[in-house]
Amino acid sequence: MTTIRINLLPHRQLKRERQAKQFNILAGGVVALAVAAVLAAHMLITGAQDQQTQRNEFLRQEISQLEQKLKEIKTLKEKTQALLARKQAVESLQANRAVPVHIMDELARRLPEGVHLRTFKLTDKTLSIQGYAQSSALVSSYMRNLEDSDWFENPVLIEVRAATVNNVRSNDFSLTLTISDPNAKPGKGAP
Repeated sequence: MTTIRINLLPHRQLKRERQAKQFNILAGGVVALAVAAVLAAHMLITGAQDQQTQRNEFLRQEISQLEQKLKEIKTLKEKTQALLARKQAVESLQANRAVPVHIMDELARRLPEGVHLRTFKLTDKTLSIQGYAQSSALVSSYMRNLEDSDWFENPVLIEVRAATVNNVRSNDFSLTLTISDPNAKPGKGAP
């Protein structure tokens, strides 16, 4: 009898080569999938970064526009304040334009015979008067008359001295008093 010899060696080798080929194909497919996944993730991240950069740029532009508007609002507020100050100054001048006329009128009305005014000076609410009178009693009378006026308060005699005016002996005096607006006082009216 003869023995039949079958060599299974090439069959096993072929099977191993097939398995190695399949492994290489699967390994290549896995590597290709991994590269594709990395590229897809990279593209997604890059797209998200670009989108966020665009959003940031849009926000920067909007912020700069808002800052411009805030500057405009600030300048408008400053202009409004300046206009209000000017308006208030004009209103104050309008309200007080008759005050000097009333002061001059009251000074003349309250002046007794024998008293002559030389100068008067208004500083804020203080009026300084210089003049001469025939006697110091007339100066006192003038001060009482001024105190009775609604336009004047607190007359204070600064000085009285003897002087000669037009070869006549007289008393040179200076006094100060405070101006008050009778329209601002409740219950009193303008004279």
